[in-house]
Amino acid sequence: MTSVDEQRWLASIGGETRLRFDGLSMIFPDGTHALDDISFSVAPGEFTTVVGPSGCGKSTLLRIASGLESGYTGVCDVNRDTIGYVFQDATLLPWRTVQRNVELNAELHGIDKAERKRRAEQAIELVNLAGHEDKYPKQLSGGMKMRCSLARSLVLNPGVFLFDEPFGALDEITREFLNDELLRLFSLERFAALFITHSIAEAVFLSTRVLVMSARPGRIVGDYQVPFGSERPHDLRFEPEFAELCGQINDDMKDAHA
Repeated sequence: MTSVDEQRWLASIGGETRLRFDGLSMIFPDGTHALDDISFSVAPGEFTTVVGPSGCGKSTLLRIASGLESGYTGVCDVNRDTIGYVFQDATLLPWRTVQRNVELNAELHGIDKAERKRRAEQAIELVNLAGHEDKYPKQLSGGMKMRCSLARSLVLNPGVFLFDEPFGALDEITREFLNDELLRLFSLERFAALFITHSIAEAVFLSTRVLVMSARPGRIVGDYQVPFGSERPHDLRFEPEFAELCGQINDDMKDAHA
C-alpha cells in the first residue's frame, strides 16, 4: 500500500481502539515519578513505537498495559485476554523443544492438545522456524530464540502485541533481519502493536507512528506519523527520506534528555 492507501485502509476499520491510555501517570511507592499524563491509543493495523532515554518509563508503560504493574492513575483500556507479550529475553523453557515452547501459552489457556499443536505448527511456519520443531533452546541462535518467543505469543491470535526491546541484545545484522521478519508478519496479521526500543532506525523502519518520551517523569514530547506505507524494502534504511525522519526524531531525543 502507499501511505495514502494505508491511511484510507485504517480509516475503513473505523478507528477501532485496541489499546488506550488517557491521562496515565505512575508514581512508585518510593516516590519515583515514572510517567506523567500519557495519552494515546493504538488501533488494529497500527504499529506504534515509543523511544526515549533510559529510565523514562517506556517499560513501565508496557507493564501497565500487560497488567504486570498497578498503582497508576488515569486510564489504561485494553482487553488483556487478547495481548501477546514479547520480552527483552526470549524466556524459553530449556527442557522444552521449540514445538513445546510454542504450545505453552495455549496449554496454559486450556486449549486441547490437538488444537494447540495445530496452532503451534501454524505459528512456527509464520516465523520461519519450520524444520526446527524438535530442537531445544540451547541449540538455537539468539535470533531463532526470539522468533520462537514470537511464535509462542501468536498461538493465542492476539489483537495487541507488546514488544519490550525484543531485539536489543542481538547483533545488528540479526536485528535487521528480524525487523524485516516482524514487518512481514505485521503485514499479514495486522494486529495492534506497541513496541519499545532505543533504536531510532528500528522505530522508523517498523512503525506507522513513533512517539518520543521525555526523561523521567516520562511524557510524550514528539509524535511522528511514518509515511512509508506497508511495503518497506530492506534498503529503505538508506533512503534520504528515512535518514531525514530519523534525524528529526533524534533531535527530539536530544531535547528529551535535557
